[in-house]
Amino acid sequence: MKNNRIVIVIESLDPNHSSGVKGRLALINNLINQEFELIIYHLSGFQIEIKGAKTILIKEKKFSIYYLFSRSQRVFTRITKVDINKIIEKYLGFSFTFFNDVESIYSALKKESIKDYKWVLTFSFASSFRPHAALLKLPDWHEKWLAYIHDPYPMHSYPRPYDWVEPGHQFKRDFFLKIAKGAKYMVYPSQYLAEWMESYYHIAKGKAVIIPHQISELVTEKYDETIFGSNNQFRILHAGNLMSARNPIDLIKAFQNFIKKNPEAESNSKLFFVGKVGVYEQEFNQAMLETPQIYSTNSYLPFAQVNALQNDVSINVIIEAKGAFSPFLPGKFAHAVKANKPILLLGPYYSESKRLLGNDYPFWSEIDNIEKISDCIDNLYKNWKQKLNEFTLNREDLNYYLSEYNLKTKIDSLK
Repeated sequence: MKNNRIVIVIESLDPNHSSGVKGRLALINNLINQEFELIIYHLSGFQIEIKGAKTILIKEKKFSIYYLFSRSQRVFTRITKVDINKIIEKYLGFSFTFFNDVESIYSALKKESIKDYKWVLTFSFASSFRPHAALLKLPDWHEKWLAYIHDPYPMHSYPRPYDWVEPGHQFKRDFFLKIAKGAKYMVYPSQYLAEWMESYYHIAKGKAVIIPHQISELVTEKYDETIFGSNNQFRILHAGNLMSARNPIDLIKAFQNFIKKNPEAESNSKLFFVGKVGVYEQEFNQAMLETPQIYSTNSYLPFAQVNALQNDVSINVIIEAKGAFSPFLPGKFAHAVKANKPILLLGPYYSESKRLLGNDYPFWSEIDNIEKISDCIDNLYKNWKQKLNEFTLNREDLNYYLSEYNLKTKIDSLK
């Protein structure tokens, strides 16, 4: 056995699948950079190569009762336009597709000998933990199991305002209890998330390993400067789709107040939103009519262009939900730190992002404090004009914390 050999099990390696996949790929690339030897099993649906690692596409099992049931359900839904998945999950906890995917992963992994590897790392994203479910069927692997937990699970474990009860929630809770008991370590991107989950699952205490979202080299692509402006403008960017709980309206109002208080900023200041605006489409349309300095794509933009924007703009914005507590570390946090531009953080006092930036970080506000947000923008604008400290974030501590070197130290320290 080599001390640097790791089996990784992940549902998708396709970077266009979700922002979660991009985050996992950054971690995988940093493991490769630190000379870990990786074999990656994935359910992407097509083969994807990663330089420096061996990737194996898991074949879907097509001779199983779950496959038959899942395809029958699809046909039923297509004909009747009735989705019965909530009913299925109410009585089984998970969908037929979930069970079939788990069997497919298990069938692929059982051909491996865990003796040949130091660790097995299962990745999760969205509300799916298929690789974890497959590992539960391989008890001989549990002493080497690093179970990655990206968010609270199940949904009723989320802090407000996100918490709601899913169909089959007790099945899901019992399932997660098995993960917490079986895994050698629970890997979280956030210290607050680890503490939050341990408050629900006491059996997980003492197993937490914090591996934050990673800074990694990402491709960039030229964006349209006729839309997004240039580096001689004061540009504020929020990148990513807006969920209903992440309300941007008071940021818009604060920016409008800033423009009113600083007439000279009208010609050289912009507030951009890249991504779908969801339930706020009407408010955005009105704001863009009233204030031409505000622009929303309300659509997908290739990540390479978004990454270039994050690197070039004056300010990157992180919006979190209104609530008392946010244990999440947004994936864009690492991108914003790497961009080395000041971050305007809008969210709870108790949040992982604020914990990392520090209690004395000056450009933070609750998401609905219009006056304070406007003051933050005003101070950022004055600093930008004066180019104080060359107007950078300048946080070497965060650069190291999110780096591949800290990642290697964390992995090497595990017993």
